Formats: sequence, structure tokens, C-alpha cells
Amino acid sequence: MMNGYDEKHSFNDEPEPGSFVRAFDAFPKSKPQYVQQSAGGGKWTVAMGVISLVLVWSAIGEWWRGVENHTYAVEKGVGHNMQINLDIVLRMKCKDIHVNVQDAAGDRILAASKLQEDATNWVQWVDNKGVHKLGKDAHGKVVTGAGFHDEGFGEEHVHDIVALGKKKPKWSKTPRMWGRGGGDSCRIYGSLDLNKVQGDFHITARGHGYAEFGEHLDHSAFNFSHIINEFSFGPFYPSLVNPLDRTVNVANTAFHKFQYFMSVVPTVYTVGHAHSASQTIVTNQYAVNEQSHEINERMFPGIFFKYDIEPILLTVEETRDSYLAFLVKVVNVLSGVVVAGHWGFTISEWIREVIGRRKRQQSMGMIGNEKGGYHD
Repeated sequence: MMNGYDEKHSFNDEPEPGSFVRAFDAFPKSKPQYVQQSAGGGKWTVAMGVISLVLVWSAIGEWWRGVENHTYAVEKGVGHNMQINLDIVLRMKCKDIHVNVQDAAGDRILAASKLQEDATNWVQWVDNKGVHKLGKDAHGKVVTGAGFHDEGFGEEHVHDIVALGKKKPKWSKTPRMWGRGGGDSCRIYGSLDLNKVQGDFHITARGHGYAEFGEHLDHSAFNFSHIINEFSFGPFYPSLVNPLDRTVNVANTAFHKFQYFMSVVPTVYTVGHAHSASQTIVTNQYAVNEQSHEINERMFPGIFFKYDIEPILLTVEETRDSYLAFLVKVVNVLSGVVVAGHWGFTISEWIREVIGRRKRQQSMGMIGNEKGGYHD
């Protein structure tokens, strides 16, 4: 016994026998009898936990999105061909439609001979409210989306665009027609290889729009209401959304002209990782303006896509930190929260102590004399 303490309760900083590694422990420890729990400390711990969770989740989101770099340059090399992919439902019979392409090189392509045409019914693609979307709704109608969409190719993350672009392209099947008859509408879809120059893609009525011999379609059969499920330039990536995808336009009269003016920009999407090889897809983006209006009988109704190829190349590159760099960033975030929480707790406890001391002094001053004693 020594001053009321035996050997068990003495302060012995020596490591226990047989624990050689503990001798190198550089982190200070407090014995349990010197640790005091407090309500303030518990609140600060909860706050630190919530803040840590929010900041770590934000860091994960930032790492997942990556950093995008956009670079513009004059397109190098000589381009010759360009592919156009389209999937359009027109509210006219297939035999009454002509599809042609006229480009700045003077070439005229009878696109109908290179595209697939399927008879269908308009009511299978649209309901009375004009709702369209690929797939089928609860009533079995094919749905293709609704309205004119402004969002474009670049709304998705680059790594999503590249991943979707690696999937095997496949055209959806035309829904089986209901009832009998040849259908009142026509679905035109497929891909075309064209000259990489300015051009016009026309959908007009039989015997109208070009100096052709043959029977002219009766004007009462004109109806250029249409649904655009797909319209893109370059390799066919059906999973990627373009500005004209899911566009719906309805003609109010037989003589109605729809015009789409497009500026096409060659685009390269690249995803680079610090821990793996880069992945790239080459495609095209485009901006589009639309004009639609009624015309007189001296003009030709129809759907006209006018496209121009911009002489620039847009490169969109996404990069991400390696797993190790991301882990270091998370550790730094957590360390910063712990340090800030420690200082916050220390300052708040000091403020509480100062306020408590002043209250005690004021209380003693009201019932005692200036020396701390009491009056007789």
C-alpha cells in the first residue's frame, strides 16, 4: 500500500508483458474513470455524424459524375459518308407516301427503297389526348413519348452515354395491327448512308413535290400528322435521346407543311479512368428549329428535314479520380469534420461555462454582500 493506493491502482505506463507492439502506441489514451459523458457532447457527435454523411454522399456523387472537359476544334480529315437513322409514323398509307433525299452534291436518293415500311394504325400509337411513348400502356396501346422535347444528347453523364452506345442497336417491332384492313398509317424506319454534305430529307405525297409521272394522290387523302420515334445522325444508338426523339406533330388541314432545320455537330465522347483504359464513341449531336404552318394548294405539303454539317468537332471527355485518390479525399473530409466538431464542442462548452459563472455571480450578488457574506 502506498498513499492509499495499491499496485493495481497505480499509474503504470509500462506495456503489459508479452505485448511488444503496444510499446510503440503513440496515441494518448484516457482511462475510463477520467472520461465523463455529457449531453452537449452527444449532440455534437450526432451533428458530426449527419454532416459527415452528407459530405461523403456529396463526394461520392461528384466522383461518380466525374469532370467533363469540352474541346472544340476544326474537324480534321475529309468526310465522305454519313448515316441517318429514322423511325417515323405517318398518318397516311405507305403506298401514298414518297420519301426522298436531295443533297448539295446534286444526288437524289429514293430513300423509300432503302428503308422499311410497315402498315399500322394510328390509334395504336396515339390516344385521344395525344400521349405517345414506345412500349405499351395499360390498354395495350403503343406509347412513344409526348410533345416536342428540348433536352438533347448531352443531358446524360458521359459514362452513361458511352455505356449505352456499346449496346447492340436494334429496331423495335411494329405492333400487330388490330382488326382487318391494311391500316391507316405507315411506319418508316431504318438507316441510310448519305453524302456528308448539306441536304434535304423529304416526305411528300405520291405525285406531289417532284416532277414525276403517275397518278396524283387525291388531296382529301393528305394527312401529314406524324410521330418521330428516332432521328439521329451517325451510328445508330437507340438508347441515346436526341432533340427530335418522341416528337409529335398533328396537321390540322390537308395542306400542312412541317419543316425542321438542323445543325449537325460531329461529337466524340470519351471516358478516361485513372485505373483503366479509355472508352470512346463517335456520333453526332444536332440543334433543331421547327416551323409548321398551313399552305395554299399551289404549294407542296409534307415533312421536310433540312440539315447542315458544321465544320467543327466537339470532344467531350470525362475523367475520374482513382479509387485511392477518392479514398484520400473521403478521409480528408471526415478528418475535417472531426476537427471542426472538436473545436465547436470546446468553444460551446467554454461559452456555457462563462455564462454559468456569470449567472452564479449575479445570483450571489443579489442575496449577499460584496464580500460574499450575509447581512445580519
